Parts: sequence; C-alpha cells; structure tokens
Amino acid sequence: MNPVHITQNIAFELRSRLANLSHSSIFLLSDENTKKMCFPAIAEVLGDDFYHFTVPQGEKHKTLKTCSLIWKEMTAAGLDRKAIMINLGGGVIGDMGGFCASIYKRGIRFITVPTTLLSQVDASVGGKLGVDFQGLKNHLGVFNEPEMVLIAPEFLKTLPERELRSGFAEVIKHGLIQDKSYFEKLDFENWEKNDWKELIEHSIQIKKYVVHTDPKESGFRKILNFGHTIGHAMETFYLDSEKHLLHGEAIAAGMICEAWLSQQKCGLNQSELDTIVKTILQVYGKTEILDNELESIVNLCLQDKKNEGKTILFSLLDQIGKCQYNIPASQKEIAEALSFYQSL
Repeated sequence: MNPVHITQNIAFELRSRLANLSHSSIFLLSDENTKKMCFPAIAEVLGDDFYHFTVPQGEKHKTLKTCSLIWKEMTAAGLDRKAIMINLGGGVIGDMGGFCASIYKRGIRFITVPTTLLSQVDASVGGKLGVDFQGLKNHLGVFNEPEMVLIAPEFLKTLPERELRSGFAEVIKHGLIQDKSYFEKLDFENWEKNDWKELIEHSIQIKKYVVHTDPKESGFRKILNFGHTIGHAMETFYLDSEKHLLHGEAIAAGMICEAWLSQQKCGLNQSELDTIVKTILQVYGKTEILDNELESIVNLCLQDKKNEGKTILFSLLDQIGKCQYNIPASQKEIAEALSFYQSL
C-alpha cells in the first residue's frame, strides 16, 4: 500500500516529493472548482513545464466520455510512460484521474491530492479507481495504487458546507463498522466543529487496516460498503433530478435503511438503531422518497458490485463497531427498509 501523507503545507510537501521522484513530465488534472480554489496553492511548485487539463465538476461527468477527453489531452501532450499525473480534486477526480492514468499506455504513475473531506477520509486509501457507466456507479474500474497520496486539511476551507457535511458521512460509517468509541466521540449536534485533522487521521487508519487485511475486496473489505448498497442506488436514481444527492447524503440515507436491515438480519438492538437514526437525521435531515420511486431504487440495488448472481448482498451491523458482510436480502426486504426510512 502506497504512502499517505497528511501535511499542513501542501506546496512544500509536493515540491519535496516531486524532487525525489524521477519523471519526464507532469500532467495535472483538476475540475473547474479545484482549478480556481486549490490549484493556486501548488502552482508555484510546478513551474511552467507541466500540462494542466480541467474537466467539468460533478459526478455526472465521471464517464468514459470525459476519460476520452483526458486521454486525448494526455496523448496530445506527448506523455510517455515515465510521466507523472497529479489528480487534484475530490472523489470524482481521484477515481477518474487514477483510472485514466492506469489505462494510458498500460499505466503511468499518479499522485492523488484529495481536496474534499470525502476523498481525504475515504477515496484516498485502497486503490479503487473507476467511472460510472450507463448511470451505474463505478461500474467500470480497476484496483491500482497511486504513487502517493498527499492530504492537506487546509483545502477543507475551500468547501461549501454541504460538501463538508457530505464527507462526514464516511467518517460516521468508519465508526459504525469498526470503532464504537470513535463513533461515540463524534460531535453530531455541532458537526462542523469537529477536529477534522484528527478525524482524517483516525479514519485513514481504520480504512488502511481494513484494506490491508483484504486488498481486493474478496471478503472483509466489503464492510466498507455499509450504507452503500441502498445509498448508491439512491445516488444513481436522483443523479439527474432536482433531488440530486451528494455521495455522502445518499450514504447517510443508506446507512439508516441498512441499520434497519441490520436489526432484521443481524440482531442490531433497538437502542443502537435509534441512536444511528437520530444522529444521522440530526446532521442530514431526510430525503423525501415517493412511493412511485421505490421500485426503481430497489431495482438499482441489483447492480451492486457485491452481489453474486441475482442475490443482493449487504454489509450489516451486529452492533455499533462490528459489521458482517455477504448478508443476503430480498427486494421485498429492501423495499421495507426504504419504507422504514420514509416513515421517520
């Protein structure tokens, strides 16, 4: 597993890392937001001799069409296999940029510089890369580790409150699946006042442990998907609608639904279910799901990558801090979980 560095001075850190990394050229990928808000912090490090390509911001652009534009630009820049790609952005840029680097000329090295809380606590570790395909979340992808990950908490100051809150969902998930005391010390009432640097460090340690135990997600690593089977289905369903959800917002709703399934399937007690529901609603409120939307959301769960055949498999909680994986649930049970969420 390649190194993750948390730094208070991203320019200094990147300069020193690049100085010790032999490379023929640098290709920087950003989106419209990170070009404006984050690129100035590292511009002086790169000098004049680099290629900078910017793509539109947002999940809806995480597609093969955008990848084709990136590969076209990489080819026009004449990048050889000793080039370094720097992906400056959130989860979309990290996933898509890493995927493009891994495919280009059978793979060039890349550095991930995550700029959102979500990408810093989650996407920065584990080497999962990919793009959405025909509306299906991360349907195409590879496992490949970056040369390094450079995390600068200073970038969190550039985020809108909604984006910061979205990332907090993955922090909550880490506590729920692996560390009860971590979950219990989170501030839900004044969530924006959490010590982000401390939480980033702790969440990375949790994810590193899980990924190191199961690098290719053949078993234990699946616990990281708690909340994601239903959450991804909701995120996909509402992607192009007025009720568009950020990743963390969808996962927050998914965790409530899957906590209810955990009670039905794994014996999560009522008190802990109530705690999960209360704390998540306190931060995220509730997404209104209409009755005529339920079937479509349930059907999207059939596309989850953990599934085996037509069996929909979940990662569910025995208790807060302990998670099982490969727990089957029927479409009827998923609909009931969504109905529970609707009733809150």
